Amino acid sequence: MMAETEHEMVEMTAAQKKAQRARNIAIAAVLIAFVVILYVGTWAKLGVNVLNRTL
Repeated sequence: MMAETEHEMVEMTAAQKKAQRARNIAIAAVLIAFVVILYVGTWAKLGVNVLNRTL
């Protein structure tokens, strides 16, 4: 049988919360930059003639 364990909730300090928020913002910025690079790269590779194709 599994032994019951108590789960302790650890409260983060203000400095830890600030560091975590900074990391989250940095990760979001990198992901947004990656998506923009892929979008621009796709348009550059396909060119504007992609709109002139027959359907």
